[in-house]
Amino acid sequence: MPAKPIPAERDSRRFWRHPALGFLELRETRDGREVSYARHSHDSVSLGAVTGGRSLYEYQVPGEHFTTRMVSHGDVVAMNPGEVHACNPCGDAPWSYVMFYLDPDWLATLQRRHANELAGGFRPLAWHHWRDPALHAALVALARRLFSAAASPATLAGECERLFGALMARGELFRQQTPADTPALAEVAAYIRAHCSEALTLEHLAALAGVSPAHLVRRFKRSYGITPHAYLTDCRVRQGQLALKRGESIAEVALACRFADQAHFQRAFKRLTAITPHRYRAVTSLPASAHSPVVPVPYRD
Repeated sequence: MPAKPIPAERDSRRFWRHPALGFLELRETRDGREVSYARHSHDSVSLGAVTGGRSLYEYQVPGEHFTTRMVSHGDVVAMNPGEVHACNPCGDAPWSYVMFYLDPDWLATLQRRHANELAGGFRPLAWHHWRDPALHAALVALARRLFSAAASPATLAGECERLFGALMARGELFRQQTPADTPALAEVAAYIRAHCSEALTLEHLAALAGVSPAHLVRRFKRSYGITPHAYLTDCRVRQGQLALKRGESIAEVALACRFADQAHFQRAFKRLTAITPHRYRAVTSLPASAHSPVVPVPYRD
């Protein structure tokens, strides 16, 4: 019996960004049954509101156990920069969400303002999922405002600053100290991030940690949720995202990010981001003019 065609609304997704609001990107998935992510991470602070259905959210704070939980309509979810996570549909159950990708340096400025501090980086969130009807409603309302293009960039920037500034003022949501990780593993992870565009071998990484390759794989996966190779691929995809936002060619990005070829880059990119490099570049490489119109960009792959 032939497979039934997927209705158009089953994979209805939109992406929003504007050069005047460089601290923010927004993604909406209105039916995520066909959207699947491998474990990955972001350079941004990711804050989302589940608007319908349910999905499995899994995440890992480095050095701690991997956590998996069901999230559903009304939940707020968060991911700190660099934390490995994934959120995928439960079978054929429909689910939808809006997700804000926020510049941690911009958020750190808001944190310092409310704490009356002059310096310091972003203090990571201690909470990764919670129920907060007021915050959930505010996130959904802001997403609708951004997608509607009904206000000027300056007005929208002010609304963003008020909402996320109020969130940054809630000290109970943030960690009092950074989780302790094995120094040798933290060094390996930092080395991968700094040298992801180079040819790295498992043997070299194991030597940095002073353990055998097999032992490094086991310990790294226990602390970070993925293998060193998967972590390297994730870093290279994130580097590729930055290049695609600048409008660089996919073939050049694949080569610069040390993928075997363009096809290899495309497969890895879609597996981690649920969108092809071509479509990602099309919806993110906007003109560098603050006067460009605010236009939500729908995309399908």
